[in-house]
Amino acid sequence: MTGVPLAEELLLLAYDDETGKATLPRISLDLGMAAAVLIELALAGRIAYSDGALTAVDPTPTGEPVIDDVLTRIVADTPHSPSSWVQRLRHGLRERILGDLCEQGVIESVDETELGFIRVHRYPVVDPSVEEETRQRLAVVLTGAAPDERTAALATLVAVLRMESALGITGEDADAARNRLEEIASGAGFSGEVSLDDSVVRPSVALVVAALGRAVEQALGPRP
Repeated sequence: MTGVPLAEELLLLAYDDETGKATLPRISLDLGMAAAVLIELALAGRIAYSDGALTAVDPTPTGEPVIDDVLTRIVADTPHSPSSWVQRLRHGLRERILGDLCEQGVIESVDETELGFIRVHRYPVVDPSVEEETRQRLAVVLTGAAPDERTAALATLVAVLRMESALGITGEDADAARNRLEEIASGAGFSGEVSLDDSVVRPSVALVVAALGRAVEQALGPRP
């Protein structure tokens, strides 16, 4: 596997760098972590979407413990729908990935008590370079540049999870960013609006991302 895992990129975008607090609802983050890990497995050629279910096509470990644990579960289980898998996997993934980022020295874990009795756990950024690279990639594609496969998948997750505010974009700019993110999803073949033959990503990956995107959107419900 190459590059920073999608789940790590999403968490870094979703947590405020200074306060170390999440800027998205917990359910959104947890569903996003599950979807990101599953998409990572699709990018690595380990799982595929067929007949309404996600199945393992290659049990070879990727070398990333969190991702490989999910792969092991998929290999050992019967096929399940994308909706079923994101619900099965969403509990505990965020904490493990935050722990990995702490071990890498990208963020730090700060345990505090507010008002004398409310326990607060924060994760302020220590090394901003990883998040900066992620933001730069997204900024480039938001200006109209064609994304690569991994960035297209990341942009689609940002759109599905309604994370425009995490990009520091508000007002009309946020609307424009959302439109561009959805355009990327469409152009990459994730939304099903273009032929998979014309997709900028592999059809096998596009099918998984599209299916997971629908599953997460259904779980989150209509946009407010």
